Amino acid sequence: MTGFVDPATATLPKPRGPLGFVQGLLDRINGLAALAGGIAMGAAGLVLTWEVVGRYFLKIASDWQDELSSFLLLGATFMSAGWVQRRRGHVGIDALAHVLPIWADNIRRLIADFLTFAFCSFFCWKCWTLLGEAITDEQTSDSAWGPPLWIPYGLMAVGMTILVIQLILQLLLRDGARARP
Repeated sequence: MTGFVDPATATLPKPRGPLGFVQGLLDRINGLAALAGGIAMGAAGLVLTWEVVGRYFLKIASDWQDELSSFLLLGATFMSAGWVQRRRGHVGIDALAHVLPIWADNIRRLIADFLTFAFCSFFCWKCWTLLGEAITDEQTSDSAWGPPLWIPYGLMAVGMTILVIQLILQLLLRDGARARP
């Protein structure tokens, strides 16, 4: 298939200067967060497999596996968001890139990056307020297991913070601009 780029193996731009240093540091953080996310996804798969085997074959009732797998998948999703954004692997509509002149497409990408940054910044702020409330009020889930809610809110807040920093760097470095062939 022509035009397909695998975000996991794509060559990333190597910025220079202070922003390049920050991007290099963030690349390492993103790599560790993505690795942790992959492990969490595997663990969620094991937990859900245990649920099926335990419930249907061994007749062992348990009530913790759904919530634990949700926490693991939530953490994997939010913690790997910066890694995905660095590779521009989030959902994007490239149909306009093929019909717009390069200058217009670069403006479109800048506007899209800024709107993404604005939304993610607001969402990040809300995650931190939810985390603060969960810690202050000692909130726990309503299940019989009752784990503290600071765990998922903390994963969301940290993951969104990493994503927002990645978006700031992306805007400052403009690595999303399309160059002339």
